[in-house]
Amino acid sequence: MLSDVTTPQDLDDRFRESLAALTTPPHRTDPAGPVAEGSALTGAQLLELFDAQVTSRQLDLAGRWLRSFGEGYYTIGSAGHEGNAAVAAALRPTDPALLHYRSGAFYCVRAAQAAQAAQPAQARPATDVAGAGRPGESGATGQPAPQPVSAETSGQESVPVASGQPATGPVTAESDSTAGASADSGQAAGVEDVESDPVVPAAHSRPVTAPGPVGAPGDGDPPGGLRMTVVKRPVSRAYTDAARDALRGMVASSQEPIAGGRHKVFGHADLAVVPTTSTIASHLPRAVGMGLAVERLRRLDARGEANRGTPEPEPAPWPADAIVVCSFGDASINHASATAALNTAGWYDHTGLRIPVLFVCEDNGLGISVRSPQGWVATALRSKPGIRYFAADGSDLVGTYEAAVEAAAWVRRHRRPAVLHLTTVRLMGHAGADAESAYRTAAEIAADVDRDPLVATARRLVDAGLASGTELLDRYDEIGWQVRRIAEQVLDEPKLADAAEVIAPLAPRRPVRVALAVADAGTRAAGPDAGERAEAFGGKPPELAGPLTLAQSINAALTDGLLNHPQMAVFGEDVAVKGGVYGVTKGLRDRFGAARVFDTLLDETSILGLGLGAGLAGMLPVPEIQYLAYLHNAEDQLRGEAATMRFFSQGAWRNPMVVRVAGLAYQEGFGGHFHNDNSVAVLRDVPGLVIAVPARPDDAAAMLRTCLASAAVDGSVCVFLEPIALYHTRDLYTDGDGEWLASYPEPSAWAGGHVPVGRARVYGVGSAEDVTIITFGNGVRMSLRAASTLADEGIGTRVVDLRWLAPLPVADLIREAAATGRVLVVDETRRSGGVGEGVIAALVDAGYVGAARRVAAVDSFVPLGPAARQVLVSEEAITQGARTLLAR
Repeated sequence: MLSDVTTPQDLDDRFRESLAALTTPPHRTDPAGPVAEGSALTGAQLLELFDAQVTSRQLDLAGRWLRSFGEGYYTIGSAGHEGNAAVAAALRPTDPALLHYRSGAFYCVRAAQAAQAAQPAQARPATDVAGAGRPGESGATGQPAPQPVSAETSGQESVPVASGQPATGPVTAESDSTAGASADSGQAAGVEDVESDPVVPAAHSRPVTAPGPVGAPGDGDPPGGLRMTVVKRPVSRAYTDAARDALRGMVASSQEPIAGGRHKVFGHADLAVVPTTSTIASHLPRAVGMGLAVERLRRLDARGEANRGTPEPEPAPWPADAIVVCSFGDASINHASATAALNTAGWYDHTGLRIPVLFVCEDNGLGISVRSPQGWVATALRSKPGIRYFAADGSDLVGTYEAAVEAAAWVRRHRRPAVLHLTTVRLMGHAGADAESAYRTAAEIAADVDRDPLVATARRLVDAGLASGTELLDRYDEIGWQVRRIAEQVLDEPKLADAAEVIAPLAPRRPVRVALAVADAGTRAAGPDAGERAEAFGGKPPELAGPLTLAQSINAALTDGLLNHPQMAVFGEDVAVKGGVYGVTKGLRDRFGAARVFDTLLDETSILGLGLGAGLAGMLPVPEIQYLAYLHNAEDQLRGEAATMRFFSQGAWRNPMVVRVAGLAYQEGFGGHFHNDNSVAVLRDVPGLVIAVPARPDDAAAMLRTCLASAAVDGSVCVFLEPIALYHTRDLYTDGDGEWLASYPEPSAWAGGHVPVGRARVYGVGSAEDVTIITFGNGVRMSLRAASTLADEGIGTRVVDLRWLAPLPVADLIREAAATGRVLVVDETRRSGGVGEGVIAALVDAGYVGAARRVAAVDSFVPLGPAARQVLVSEEAITQGARTLLAR
């Protein structure tokens, strides 16, 4: 039997046996008093947290039940991790949270906190809940009032604490009375008969002076039926609403509030819970970015600069002293993403920058079947420089709460990162299909069941004289009945019915609004902001500087972008002090300061993570990846995190971002494959990602403006791929002709020169009637040179610059291909998986019946020196390809 103890039925049986064995307390204590001497938790609050734990457990059981007849699609549960209810209770409902998939109890408590904070002050119960009714505050969104606290044991300097911190000293019992005390104890519990005001402990809850047993000495129950109103009260509406959210996710209901049936995630915009994907630890770099952005916006708010003249939406509604919480499992600490995030948080802390993030590692000792070595997690987490370490037994709800309060208070006060290490257990295996008896002994499984956090909390309640085992079992059954009833209801809810419905939130495009945003930026730059703009350019705006190179044009467009978007920040390796390895960001730091243009550590995962978090916090991040080959170290931050945010949140959350990437080949006398990478297949495969490749200086400025506007208006994630070899190119046909240079448009011309996403540029050479060359990037210059040679032979050519690799300009391709009936695709990426494959496929899908041919790079890495010419596309190959088409 021990090998089966984590089946749903047996776990339920063991719980019932454990509660039945609990003795009835000899006398009752006032639930308004502390659950233990010196504890900040009252009995009433502990009872509410027990309800959250039970709701989470019943959700796991319901998930297995749904799966048993093919109507449930997600069985990774929270059983054994229900101690994270106390972590939620130690935080505020306005602290943004990124939760891993065993966070059912946390989610329930956060829902209750948010519901409480949303009530008018006069309607709230006297007992505080996190985020509402704080001493010194006007309400959930009011500015915090500092309160004195004692110096911390860490020896660090004590500073005034913001509201929401734990305070010492007793208060009167009236200030911490329980909610629902007047509820009708005999009322039948139904789905509609629920309590709207659960009593959830706040991070600032104060211990109440214990009045001693209630009632006459020797009485088993307190007078007036107090026991009935506290233990046998209606189930919190917030908990049943949270349960409904989770169950809708399990059955893939299109009415699920965050992902709409696209995935089972914990997330809700109203709860400040940001959905995370199933990719292990990939949300940790985002959490660091959120922490950096929250602190930056706090400082801007203090100076009144956070939204100065910005056309973008307001920043996320997080209070100035909010902290970011990010939970993950013990196996995740070994993942490269986690290592990068923790290292980055410590690195910034070492440099003096503040990152208010509380990492929560829930350590059950297993990564599916792989054990974490004894002591490894604690050793690894303790050794992280710049990150304060806290620990607690996740099965001890009271101890976990106290540790979480201390950790959250430390992060909030010092604006520095910390990690809370919770030892937990995993019950019912990794997921429904996991037969853990195949890799764990019966004794190991039984030992985990003996540490069941629900049983531990029930035992604490009985020992404290707050309930009997029978009463708590009745509560367990009542909540279980509620959850099962909701599970039956959500079965009938609609699912996503077609592809259009599935992809609707993925990457919405509003080209008219984007065009208007570009036009408005030009109007402001030419009008009210003209003086500021002239000052930023040192009195000589770029339109007066003469023809510019590609690098100079991008630099000018970045300057205009920083002027137009006050929330924009440019960052990456070597972008600030040095001005970029190719000088593209030269002078930006001097013009806009280190808060908006800054260098990062050399880690692409962290650079993109900073961008992800900053975008979510209301900023417009423009991170730079120094070379395209370096992006491959961090692709999941774009694929698994950036591109999925709108998809998994139905647009409730967005992370606008323009990622500048220096890439492609043809650097003369420099590099090898890491500095001449020509592979973009991994980017083109990401749904919703915008990929821009400017070849000409005039296109570069206009396309960068479009990307910035698209990010600001639609929340787009854009990759702006800059051909390195064209950065400083000046000539097109002959040395000194200067035909690759272009003038920078004055702001009044920005609207007229707007380049919409997904529109190509066409050059006619000669008669332009014989052959159509479709290309991009370096291929544009080579193709124009080849077209000139062909024109001398009497062959007219249309050269189509794609400009956008995703979405492809399909309508333009079809029109230009049909114009000649002969198409030569010049693709500087590799033949297999290259851009050319997508172009040919688009033509075929559209019914193109003319001749077509490809010229592409060889399936090879780019070698060093002259050998590169053997594998890359050449002008001669383009010319010969066109001749071959015409010879057919």
